[in-house]
Amino acid sequence: MSSDPLYYRANRGVMTRFLPDSYQRVLEVGCGAGGFYDHLQQPCEVWGVEPNPDAAKAAATKLHRVLTGRYDHLADQLPDGYFDMIVCNDVIEHMDDHDAFLEAIKRKMRPGGVIVGSIPNIRHITALFKLLITKDWKYSESGILDRTHLRFFTERSLRRTLLEHGYSIQMFGGVGSIIRHGISRKTNKPSLLQNLAYRVISIAVVLLTLGYYWDTQYPQYAFRVRLQ
Repeated sequence: MSSDPLYYRANRGVMTRFLPDSYQRVLEVGCGAGGFYDHLQQPCEVWGVEPNPDAAKAAATKLHRVLTGRYDHLADQLPDGYFDMIVCNDVIEHMDDHDAFLEAIKRKMRPGGVIVGSIPNIRHITALFKLLITKDWKYSESGILDRTHLRFFTERSLRRTLLEHGYSIQMFGGVGSIIRHGISRKTNKPSLLQNLAYRVISIAVVLLTLGYYWDTQYPQYAFRVRLQ
């Protein structure tokens, strides 16, 4: 877990377009300090699971109930067949066994329930540049190569993983395009020159590959999947 308190305060507003039209009972796995709660329609009942004690304490002032610890250690304290939406923003990549989680979480969902989440894209142009050009793989405190990430995904592998676990994909797409928005200054703090250079490189890569490397512009992929 990161020691930076700002790490847990992200409100992830970019994820609102992946939310379903209606929901009443929500479980947010990795709720941080509770920032995403502000984007949920009210009234709704929101539970959270958060391993960082300080972040969990902050989230408890907003959410209806917050459990402190890892999901796999606390699952028995959550009601079965109860939630119609599970939120997993930037969480699955931190798990020891993401496959086990995607199966186990089904027990907590109501029939027809959905999972909304996001995962870093290891094929992002910044990661490819470091790997192929600088020949390095240096972990950092946040971002795609966050030192606490245990799993890495591409667009294709994420789609395949969700389908293999029996979920129906309702929405799927890249977020935070480097071509449109540049590199996030919140986590990477690039200079204006670095930002411009990466945007130009990203555009060139997409054009030169006739769109085949279109996915490399996105630092993350987000999804909404339905439990069949």
